Amino acid sequence: MDTDNKQMKILKLSPHPFFINRGTPIDAFLILQALSERNDTDVDIIAYPEGEDIDLPNVQLYRVPFCGYVKNVRPGFSLKKLYIDFFMFFYTWKMVHKNKYSIIHAGEEAVFMAMMMKLIYKIPYIYDIDSSIAQQMVEKNPRLKPLAKIFNWFEAHAMKGALANAPVCHALRELCEQNESSKTITLHDISQLKNPDMEPTGLIRNEIKSDGLILLYCGNLEEYQGVDLLIESFPYVVKEKVEVELVIIGGVPEDIERYKQKATDLGVEKNIHFLGPRPFDQLDAYLADADILVAPRVRGVNTPMKIFPYLHSGKPVLLTKLYTHTQIVTENEAYLAEAKPKAFGAGIIELAKNAKLRLKLGRNGRAFVEKDHVYAAHKRRVDELYDWAKSRLCKV
Repeated sequence: MDTDNKQMKILKLSPHPFFINRGTPIDAFLILQALSERNDTDVDIIAYPEGEDIDLPNVQLYRVPFCGYVKNVRPGFSLKKLYIDFFMFFYTWKMVHKNKYSIIHAGEEAVFMAMMMKLIYKIPYIYDIDSSIAQQMVEKNPRLKPLAKIFNWFEAHAMKGALANAPVCHALRELCEQNESSKTITLHDISQLKNPDMEPTGLIRNEIKSDGLILLYCGNLEEYQGVDLLIESFPYVVKEKVEVELVIIGGVPEDIERYKQKATDLGVEKNIHFLGPRPFDQLDAYLADADILVAPRVRGVNTPMKIFPYLHSGKPVLLTKLYTHTQIVTENEAYLAEAKPKAFGAGIIELAKNAKLRLKLGRNGRAFVEKDHVYAAHKRRVDELYDWAKSRLCKV
């Protein structure tokens, strides 16, 4: 295949709602944005029916047909995903049979669709790895633990068979290398803030009617995010009579109600405010209103995307002292607390009482992000990946 002077036609498989303001879809959009800015690529993307359309040059969005309208597809394995994936597989097959693709760029479980297309049509694939599917399935449903070796085998086979693997963090890169990846380029997550210097807007304070320090969490309320830990730590904060208000943005109604009840059971409902989902384009404004930002994740090896805009905002960030965070961030850039309610509460208290520490961490966190976790750095890494892939295709 001589592709040296030809366009690469890429098929991007994204088995999730697209576009919505959530980690994996944001990652997918950033990949597409970087590819759209190359002069040698045209991209088709197949995604779930749910989500907003996008407008990028040289990118055409296709949605999985025939499966009815399935709403509220959540992160991780689910019967909803399995149902849509059934239709996605056959639609992918139709698209591959109809078009002459150079590469398939597949994320999550769609890598197994890409493996089938490679077997039938000899099209190489790039495995875009936001998380370990094998680990995620067992963590979400412990009853699947006896099948862990089988899941690991399939995941290892996907990594080994890829033209290249594109993990989002060091832990997943290590997993790729353990599984004999032929080429691994880490596509680190980046900050999506447009205005990290925005002055406080009053958006949060107007809603919660408080003059206390604002501790802000933004994101979904899945259990792995550690919202249980965050709420359970708050009685220790209240006991110390520290004036801190916990504000939680995001979540679906059933999760919000469950956590509201938990806060009530612990007697801290007056200090915890659930604002529900907010538009992604207001992220800058909400972060600007906060005094401390928090990411209490308790499970998973991938670094959560949210910490990069958090750090970029120049606000102090409180994280759990787990490898999901420590693989990329040190105590010089963020406050790292043990993932136990009392210890995490102590971290909140110390940050609330120490303005100098907040200033220092905020300044260091921003410098860390601006060095290697902004869009220019991401574009450079995507170009490195696809320049290498193109050179390999030229040799076929």
